[in-house]
Amino acid sequence: MSTLTATTETPSTRSGRPAYRVTGRRVLASEWAKLFSLRSSWIVLGMSLLFVVGFGLIAALRYRSGIGSGQINQDFARQNAVGLSLFGTNFAQLALGVLGVLVTAGEYSTGMIRSTLAAVPRRLPVLWAKAAVTGLVALVVATAGAFVAFLFGSRIVSGTPGAMDFSHAGVVRSLLGAGLYLCLVAVIGTALGALLRSVAGAISALVAALMLIPGLIALLPSAWHDGISPYLPSNAGASMFAVTRDATTLAPGAGLLVLLAWTALTLAGAAYRLRRTDA
Repeated sequence: MSTLTATTETPSTRSGRPAYRVTGRRVLASEWAKLFSLRSSWIVLGMSLLFVVGFGLIAALRYRSGIGSGQINQDFARQNAVGLSLFGTNFAQLALGVLGVLVTAGEYSTGMIRSTLAAVPRRLPVLWAKAAVTGLVALVVATAGAFVAFLFGSRIVSGTPGAMDFSHAGVVRSLLGAGLYLCLVAVIGTALGALLRSVAGAISALVAALMLIPGLIALLPSAWHDGISPYLPSNAGASMFAVTRDATTLAPGAGLLVLLAWTALTLAGAAYRLRRTDA
């Protein structure tokens, strides 16, 4: 006679929590991988570096030839090596701003944002990580471009009234200021992309803020123009990397504070919409 022994197995309980933890470091790593996995990111970063260095050298060469021939515009003749080397900043700001727009609005246009927010349900860490990664990359590229442009541009204008080198007061601060300005423009582009959720709309808003609105403000009466113009994002940023200033422009520190305020405002708007509306 055989005896059957019934064995009682304790059912294993599985936790409903995912096997991974969402941490700030992992979100940053994810955004870093996504940024550099896109061909458009490399193209835009290359264009930004080309704009800063290329247009800076062209401006320096034009200044040198104009001074030598005696046929040069008076406003251009008053430029110095820093201003000439950073001439391409006006073009690079659009490229890096567009990079920021593509980082956020590009995901909305492809629908990938739904997967991103499903992986990071709290949402806001995604925005902070995108802004941090984009800003850091823009800062490195822009600062490197500014120093390279000045390194060669200062040699081109050597021996002219606009000659300067790294030992002159304010030169290093101006070059670092240019890199920081372009970094904040990239962050503003990131925030606009998250706020408007449209590549075309965010780029249009960026171009309007940096180029169109300053031109329209110039049409106002001088009293209004002088009171508003220094606090626009592009003008406040320009004061950050100007070696000299006049009564109509902000001091470098004040310009940085104004641009930080604009950056914080756009990020706050993007964060509010990200939390309040569906993807």
